[in-house]
Amino acid sequence: MTSFPEAGKHGFVFGLAGFSGSGKTTLAEKLISALCQRGFSVASIKHAHHAFDADTPGKDSWRHRKAGATQMIVSSSLRRVKFTETPDGDEADLNTLLGEINPADFVLVEGYKNLDFPKIEIWREEEANPFLHETRPGIRMVASDTALPECPLPVLDLNNIESIADAVEKRLVA
Repeated sequence: MTSFPEAGKHGFVFGLAGFSGSGKTTLAEKLISALCQRGFSVASIKHAHHAFDADTPGKDSWRHRKAGATQMIVSSSLRRVKFTETPDGDEADLNTLLGEINPADFVLVEGYKNLDFPKIEIWREEEANPFLHETRPGIRMVASDTALPECPLPVLDLNNIESIADAVEKRLVA
């Protein structure tokens, strides 16, 4: 397994892996909600394969960034957002990102399917994509919308969020 020293400050770091359109974000939303309802703190990291902007053109934070600020923090009594510009294309690795977030019981990572850390694969019959667990490291379980009797890993019902939350919670306690 890949070494992530910064993971030690968190209870359990795990990921969701699947092809585009498989339902990773939908499962992430439901799983975060279920774990929070159980009293756990949950942080998340989402990997994007393309340029994105979470800022609003014309707002002060956007104007600061466009003027050349390499980092910009927007802060209020309810939330803080930190923007870090990386014009050289130097993407932060997962360990660095784990170090940037506050300690949490769970850190749910969406993406980074090629890295070796515990992950749940999302597999949908209608998509008919190849199984990631056959070629990608770290996948410990599969959440699917259909039975997979030939799968060598534990298979969870993708539509039963409580059973998926139970499986994740058991990993923290184990």
